Amino acid sequence: MNKNTNTHLNLLTKTLYGDITKEVFDRAKKIKLLVCDVDGVFSDGRIYLGNDGEELKAFHTKDGFGIKALGNSGVEVAIITGRRSAIVANRMTALNVKHIVQGQENKLPALQHLAEQLKLSPDEIAYIGDDIPDLACIVYVGLGVSVSDAHPAVSTKADYTTFTQGGFGAVREVCDLLMQSQGTLNDATGASI
Repeated sequence: MNKNTNTHLNLLTKTLYGDITKEVFDRAKKIKLLVCDVDGVFSDGRIYLGNDGEELKAFHTKDGFGIKALGNSGVEVAIITGRRSAIVANRMTALNVKHIVQGQENKLPALQHLAEQLKLSPDEIAYIGDDIPDLACIVYVGLGVSVSDAHPAVSTKADYTTFTQGGFGAVREVCDLLMQSQGTLNDATGASI
């Protein structure tokens, strides 16, 4: 059973997106770093390829505002993705994401290295993903998140499953949750890019 629907064991806390357990809300209060997968999380998981090999991805402006606002609230943001893409590097740079790790099929060592570099414990990290390559990271961190349309093996291990699908504002939902739990949501600033 998904932990954010397990109401008989935990009291519920109201968020902008729906009720979640108090346990998840309390975990969110401790987060100092949000780490995101890209394909299936920032995007809907589809990759568009042109006749000349050009790759296109769609990113949602809601997620862009969320990342900017979360960074402005004092929470660091990173991405760890299995693919390499100039599109991703450009998008994350535009969002002021400082930690961009691409080409990592085994994501957990990259996450552990980042945690060590930033001197953070797993309890201070949230990770959002959608598929099997994200599973070890979701289990490792203090707040493991899956998007609503994630692979079932990932959703069943996540502490929280978003109400929103990947590529359609799921990252924004997590940003809002972190800011709400930390008391900074009403002061959210950024640009919707």
